[in-house]
Amino acid sequence: MVKVEIDNRSGFCFGVVNAIEKAEQELTQDQVLYCLGDIVHNSLEVNRLNDAGLKTIDHSRFARLKNCKVLLRAHGEPPQTYEIAKLNGIEIIDATCPVVLRLQKKIKACYEQQGEQTQIVIYGKIGHAEVNGLVGQTEGKAIVIEHPGDLEHLDFTRRIILFSQTTKPLDGFQQIISAIQERICNKELFEYHDTICRQVANRLPQLKQFALQHDWIYFVAGKKSSNGRLLFEACKKENVNTCFISDVEEITEPLPSFVRTVGVCGATSTPKWLMEKVAARIQQINN
Repeated sequence: MVKVEIDNRSGFCFGVVNAIEKAEQELTQDQVLYCLGDIVHNSLEVNRLNDAGLKTIDHSRFARLKNCKVLLRAHGEPPQTYEIAKLNGIEIIDATCPVVLRLQKKIKACYEQQGEQTQIVIYGKIGHAEVNGLVGQTEGKAIVIEHPGDLEHLDFTRRIILFSQTTKPLDGFQQIISAIQERICNKELFEYHDTICRQVANRLPQLKQFALQHDWIYFVAGKKSSNGRLLFEACKKENVNTCFISDVEEITEPLPSFVRTVGVCGATSTPKWLMEKVAARIQQINN
């Protein structure tokens, strides 16, 4: 008999929950609602909401819309998006995560106060929706650093102020801090702000502990989710019997005979209902 446990700390973070609730609330009013980009990096949840009437669009389509409602997802948007909405008579349903919104305001204030004499640096994923919104607060002047090797783009004789994308790992942020401290010509020229969301950051140690408690792990996340890939790799490091899946249909074979306990967990973009379907599928095939 295989015992299955769903990690009760996995699933949507507050920002994603808020965005989905706003979308569902608007859709009950039978009005056309657009969403700028996938509301969450999980294709099944996106499809569920699309079936309910949510229309996912990209920025080029957004710029052509007139007199309608558009939901901004939790990742946030640069100022230009709001300017386009105002010009085109678009009503914005703003579901930007409060943590991201505070960070945007902090970076904007820093840029306005410091000007171009200071290098504003963002530790984050180049091209990520949240990062694009953060860079937009500096009129595109912020420098995005993904890896320590990207530090070659900085001038270590000038002032540096470092921020982080809210979903990046704490240890990676610390590596960037240490690398800059080692190379800056004057330590007084460097300051950093820990802007990582603790709800996301705390998932890592919690997930590692969960992975060790089971013989087998199914990690459930969308293929587009950078948070999902990061957490999956951490999970597999703790438990080699960790399998990445995006849909319940990927579970087709019974588990090896040594498996007695199975853990089901996921990213901050993984819906709880999907993890429940995975757990039911495991029970069906193995018991």
